[in-house]
Amino acid sequence: MEETISLKEIFEVIKKRLKLIIVLIVGAAVLSTIISYFIITPTYEASSQFIVNQNTNNKEESVEINEIRSNVELINTYNVVIKSPAILEQVADELHLNLTASQLGEKIQVSSEQNSQVVNVTASDIDPETAASIANKTVNVFQDQIPDLMNVDNVKILSEADITANPSPVSPKPMLNIAIAIVLGGMVGVGLAFLLEYMDNTVKTESDVEKKLEMPVLGAISHISEDDMVAHQFGNAANPRGRGELNGQTKKTV
Repeated sequence: MEETISLKEIFEVIKKRLKLIIVLIVGAAVLSTIISYFIITPTYEASSQFIVNQNTNNKEESVEINEIRSNVELINTYNVVIKSPAILEQVADELHLNLTASQLGEKIQVSSEQNSQVVNVTASDIDPETAASIANKTVNVFQDQIPDLMNVDNVKILSEADITANPSPVSPKPMLNIAIAIVLGGMVGVGLAFLLEYMDNTVKTESDVEKKLEMPVLGAISHISEDDMVAHQFGNAANPRGRGELNGQTKKTV
C-alpha cells in the first residue's frame, strides 16, 4: 500500500524541527555576513569608452552605410587586439604592474552594444585608482598602437575612467549574499528536518503501532507524572468525594 503524506503532517514536521531550521537560517546569515564583510576582498571597477569611426579628410564627404557597417565589424577584431600581449604588456610596463599579459587580461572586459560603434573597456581591481588607471592606459595604448598594427586610424576616445569621492565596490554584494544564504539555510533546514523524521523509526503514537504491527489498537494507558500523583493525593485528602479521580487526567480503557 502506497504511503501518502498530508499537508498537516508536513507542517507538523516543520513545527517539530522549527528550532533546528531557525538555527540553520541564522547561522547561514551570520556566516555569509562574516565572509562578505571581513573575508572577501572588495573589488572595484572603472570604465573607459572609445568610438570606432570613419577616418576621412573631407568633412563634407558623407559617410556611407557600408563604411559604418565596416567599422562595426572591425570592433570584433578590436576586442581581440585590445587584450593581446602587444597591448597589455605595454600597459603593464607603463603602469609598473607586476602582472603578465594573461593576468592583466583577466582584469579587463571589453564589450560593445550590437550595431554600435562605441566600445567599453572595463577594468577591475581591489584598488579603485588602479582600476581606473588600467582602463585609461589600455585605451590610450590601444589608440596609439592600432595604426601600426592594422594600418587604420579610426579610434577616438569618448570618455576616460574617473574615480568618485566614495567609490562603491562591485563585489561582494553583502545584502544579496545574505539573502541567498537565508534561502539556502531554510532549504537545508527543511530538508534536514524531513531526513531526521524519515530516519526516526521509534514508535510514538497509536498510528505508529498500527503501521508497525499491522494490528488495530484496542486501548491505551495514559502516563501519570509524579506531580499529578502528589496533586491527586492532596486532592483526596482535601476532598474525600473526589477519591479515585486524577487531576485533569483522562483514563483510556479498552
